Amino acid sequence: MKQDIKSMTLAEMTQALKAMGQPAFRAKQIYTWLHKGVTDFEEMTNISKELRAKLDETYYITAPKVARKQQSQKDGTVKYLWELGDGNCVETVLMQYHHGNTVCISSEVGCPMGCKFCASTLGGLVRRLQPSEILDQVLFTALDSGLPISNIVLMGIGEPLDNFDNVMRFLELVNSPEGMNIGMRHISLSTCGLVPRIDELAEKKLQLTLSVSLHSPDDASRSAIMPINRKYPVDVLLDACRRYFEKTGRRVSFEYTMIDGVSDSPEQAELLASKLHGLAAHVNMIPLNPVAESPLRPSSRQAVARFQKILEGHGIPATVRRSLGGDIDASCGQLRRKYVKESEQTEGTAWTHGD
Repeated sequence: MKQDIKSMTLAEMTQALKAMGQPAFRAKQIYTWLHKGVTDFEEMTNISKELRAKLDETYYITAPKVARKQQSQKDGTVKYLWELGDGNCVETVLMQYHHGNTVCISSEVGCPMGCKFCASTLGGLVRRLQPSEILDQVLFTALDSGLPISNIVLMGIGEPLDNFDNVMRFLELVNSPEGMNIGMRHISLSTCGLVPRIDELAEKKLQLTLSVSLHSPDDASRSAIMPINRKYPVDVLLDACRRYFEKTGRRVSFEYTMIDGVSDSPEQAELLASKLHGLAAHVNMIPLNPVAESPLRPSSRQAVARFQKILEGHGIPATVRRSLGGDIDASCGQLRRKYVKESEQTEGTAWTHGD
C-alpha cells in the first residue's frame, strides 16, 4: 500500500530517502516541491526520472479538488468545498483583512461534538483528516486564489483536539521553514473544551493562540447547547485555561456566540466577567449564523451591545466579530451539508456521509 508522503516531516523524508541510497538534499528538494503544491512526481523536474518512478511506486500525493466555490459579493470572502481523495468533502474559508489573508480550515470530516448551533456536527463524525489533508486546505486555497496566506484558524469543520496527533503534525509541517513557513503566532486553534488535550497542548508550549468555544458561563445553559460540558463543566474548563496560560504565557481567547434567550442575558454577562476575573483572556463575541435545522436565533444588536458593555465595565476585553460571508452559507458546515443533500438526491448512496 502506498504511503502519504506529504504527511511526512522533512526529517522523516530524509531518513526514507537515505534508505533509498539518496543524499539528504534530495529529501529537501522533494519536500519543497510538495509544499509548492505539485500533484504528481513527474512535476519534480530536478529529480531524476528513475527516482521519480521509485517514489511513485511507494508514495502518493494528496491533492483536493474544488467541489464548490462561493465568493461573497459583500466582502470578497471565499468559501471552498474541497473534495478529498475518498470523495468526502470539507470546507475552507478565505477571509481578507487589512492585516493579511486568513484561512479558516477543517480538521475532520464532520464532527462528533454535537453542538446545537453548528451545522458541522449534523451527521456526526465521518473520519479524521490526515496532516496532508489539513495542510492542503491552506496550500491549495493560496494557489487557487492567488493570495498569500498569512494567518490560519483551525475553526472549521471538526474538533482539532479530537484529531490531536494529526493536527500537531500539521502544525509542524505548516510552520516548517522549508514549507509554507507560517509562524505559530499567526495560528489560532479552537476547541470546544477537551480538557485533557488542552493540558497536553500546554505541555508543548507552542506560541499559537488557543481559542475556547465557551458560548455560556453557566453549566445549565452550556450543557444544553454543548454536550461536552456534561463531561468537562465550565469551571473545570476554565481551570485548564489557567494552567494553559501559566505554561505558555499566551492569553486565551474565548469564543462566545450570542444566542437569543440562551447566552445573552445581563446576568450571564456578569457571571462570565466574574469567572474570567484574573485570567489573561479576551472574549470574541460572535453573532450567530442561523442553521436551518436549529431553532436557535441570533441576539439583537441591543443585547450584544449591552453584553459587551458589561464585560468591558469589569475590565474584560471584548470585541464583536465582524460578520463575513453572510451571503455564501457562512455558518460552518452549511455548504458541505447542502452538497451532501444534493448528492444524496441525485446519486442515491454514492456520497460518503455519517448519517
